[in-house]
Amino acid sequence: MATDGKINNFLIPNVSKLPKHKKIDKTDQIGGGKNEFQELLKGQLESEVVKAPSDGIKLSTHAAKRLQERNLAMDSNEYFKLKGAIDKLKSKGGQDSLVITDKAAYIVDVGNNTIVTAMDKQNMLENVFTKIDSTLIVN
Repeated sequence: MATDGKINNFLIPNVSKLPKHKKIDKTDQIGGGKNEFQELLKGQLESEVVKAPSDGIKLSTHAAKRLQERNLAMDSNEYFKLKGAIDKLKSKGGQDSLVITDKAAYIVDVGNNTIVTAMDKQNMLENVFTKIDSTLIVN
């Protein structure tokens, strides 16, 4: 109750400046008709870092361009492999890591959940990876 014109010392947030929420349709949900990550990749190549929903993986502009140039498809299976790899690397103290999947190789900034670059298996052969402190191979 209010006493002396005060409202029990509660902090009341300014809700007039909250961001507008995007309307979600059925195709935006997991398992929907559109591949959420592909849409995210296509729609934001110009920005510095593409963010996946919530605490997901971010994709640098460089990595997004490499995925597009090398025709590497980032499907939900690949996304979850990378997410699991980043979580494991964090638990082991990895910082700048090479993650190799059955489709491609990724250099990952583990602390920032960011894919820095990507290459297909053909480009990976005889390539030198520098400034990494760990490697994880997942399938």
